[in-house]
Amino acid sequence: MADTVVTNWFGDLVSHPQAVAQAASADDVVRILKDPAQYPSPIRAVGSNHSTAGCAVVDGGTILKMSGMNKVLDISNGTVTAEAGAQYIDVAQALEKQNLQFYVNTEIGNLTVGSAACCGTKDSSMPGEYGQVGSYVSRIKLALPSGDFLEVTDDQPELMQQVRSSYGTFGIVCEATFRVRPIQPMAVHHQTFALDDFIQKLPSLKTGGQSLMFYIFPFDNLITVEFRKYDPTASGDPNRVIWPLRNYLWATAGPAVCAGAEADIADKTVRYGVIDGFNKLWRWKLENLIQSGNTIATDQMIRYPPVGGASKYTFSLWAFAEETYPAVLRSCFQFCQQYYKQNGYRVNMLFVGYYVARDQNSLLSYSYDGNVMTIDPVSTANSGWDQFLAAYNQFSSGQGGIPLFNQTYGITPAMAQKAWGARLETFAAARRSYDPNGRLLNDYFRDLLGN
Repeated sequence: MADTVVTNWFGDLVSHPQAVAQAASADDVVRILKDPAQYPSPIRAVGSNHSTAGCAVVDGGTILKMSGMNKVLDISNGTVTAEAGAQYIDVAQALEKQNLQFYVNTEIGNLTVGSAACCGTKDSSMPGEYGQVGSYVSRIKLALPSGDFLEVTDDQPELMQQVRSSYGTFGIVCEATFRVRPIQPMAVHHQTFALDDFIQKLPSLKTGGQSLMFYIFPFDNLITVEFRKYDPTASGDPNRVIWPLRNYLWATAGPAVCAGAEADIADKTVRYGVIDGFNKLWRWKLENLIQSGNTIATDQMIRYPPVGGASKYTFSLWAFAEETYPAVLRSCFQFCQQYYKQNGYRVNMLFVGYYVARDQNSLLSYSYDGNVMTIDPVSTANSGWDQFLAAYNQFSSGQGGIPLFNQTYGITPAMAQKAWGARLETFAAARRSYDPNGRLLNDYFRDLLGN
């Protein structure tokens, strides 16, 4: 299989593995791990492969596809257990049949249980809750490189903290258990602020008892805030229309319009005039159509097609301490505008952002030291995107930003060391203890972990 090519969902990260394996059971995973002759190192397990960074890229090793392990195994006692290849949206729909929901209802429904358990995720924290899916994992079953199984639970808090950020480098997740809750009605509405007004009102927005997500428009100096909160007093049937409408505009219409403008309009002034006009319409629809006092949180999830098509898009993530966020956001607007003037490039969609609560449940959590807010560029990868990300990474790291191994393209070892410091060294040492021969260590992690 030397000529085999495997890409991520978007299609911009390419692997040339020597072998591609399919696992249908935990025993299959062990068999593959114990057969280096047929399945050479490194082995990287993949689910829907939505990562925008090289954590699953393999050249010469083995890609292990987990999609065949997709069963929901148990729903009881306030938890759900599923196999690693089960998609988050499918598990959420199984929960809904029992009037239950996840705590974190993240947008990319194709997220698999294995990735959710051991990789970085994001969503705006609901009041008093976490915004990272893995923080609600209470048990993980791993197949270790040795071929043994390891079960980690909340009774082993230090190890669980490490495994939640292990990215498949300790062992391969075979199944995981998540804490869940009864479905609660959720209210949502949107409001747009000019940059100065947003910065002035941000302290009161953060104490308003609602989650905060941001649609950020650096070339309009505007931020649209999505407010969500649970409201157990809501009555009547929930609105099941507005989230599918939001999802269509966000995941289908938006990327298609922006990619079409890039392909069909050569004049940049006209092209970005069209895109800015679409963004204006997008803000109007958010403010006037995507609002209700009674929705179902699960409806936020999007089931993307198996392979990115005409509406595909990509993104990156950097998180900043909430105390510095107003200054960083203002500097980011200036950076984007200046970069366009100097290089003729701008992101052709928008930026998004999340307010994420302090969370030490994962050793490499991007909100380990306190509440954070993110600034995440989104694009159809128009020409110049990679060069922009390199500059944006330098800007963000210089502002004290924290990246994600699986959602921040192009971070360097120096950036990783600056972001996580001693925690990164602790993580690297723990990883070596479970995988001393690097069976699961691809070049991406070998570089960033200094192994």
